[in-house]
Amino acid sequence: MRNDKLRKFVEENLLDGQSAEAIAGRIKHHKKKLPNVSKDTIYRYLRSPYGKAVGLLLKKKKRPKRRGKASKLKDRVFIDKRPKIVEKRIRAGDVEGDFIVSGKGGKGVLLGVVDRKLRAVFLEIIHRVTIDEVHGAFIRIKNRFPEMKTLSLDNDILFQMHKTLEKLLDVKIYFCHPYHSWEKGSIENVNKEIRKFIPKGSNLSRYDFDEIQTIETFLNDRYLKCLGYATPAEKLKKYRQRKLATKKQRQTLNDIGCCN
Repeated sequence: MRNDKLRKFVEENLLDGQSAEAIAGRIKHHKKKLPNVSKDTIYRYLRSPYGKAVGLLLKKKKRPKRRGKASKLKDRVFIDKRPKIVEKRIRAGDVEGDFIVSGKGGKGVLLGVVDRKLRAVFLEIIHRVTIDEVHGAFIRIKNRFPEMKTLSLDNDILFQMHKTLEKLLDVKIYFCHPYHSWEKGSIENVNKEIRKFIPKGSNLSRYDFDEIQTIETFLNDRYLKCLGYATPAEKLKKYRQRKLATKKQRQTLNDIGCCN
């Protein structure tokens, strides 16, 4: 790569955890001042004498056991009963949730929630694992993402009071079929990314709020192909800006109507 600005952009984003494909897509769709580059060119650069140092740094970076599932959760509504609008990812607010758990001898869980349309991720660390603490973590996420309308989960024992959780969040909850984790593929993909920071077997009680927020920020700053190589943070911001503009427009029309 003879273009210094291009090389700097590629190297910085590789070291920030972006994939070669994501970087190439970001340049093509959002960085018009930089020459286009393919993912294969980026890989060749990493194998070349010029990019070898960056490649070695990436190799040193490491890319979070499953909890027991409840044999029976009463009154579940399964995921195939979700409205079609949820399946098609048409609107914001339909989210998937899951836990990353500590390894043997460790304590604590990490709750992750991701919006199916915007891909915005919200994380909450739970050091004392009880149903009440889990409900509290979901409430904190709902406060940060009030757009939440539906929640898709697996069959973890911590969700045995899901009807109470529905009322607390004012959302509809749907469950995957047992051992069908792929039915909530968005959060499963997020979990794979989290594993870059929290390897399997980690003791989650050693992770504090600031560390989890750093991971959340990274996840929301990724260039995603499914978003046209925009980031979840950018998509969420634009969604909220449009929503606010629409609200102001409606208020203006209402004010005009009252005056008339």
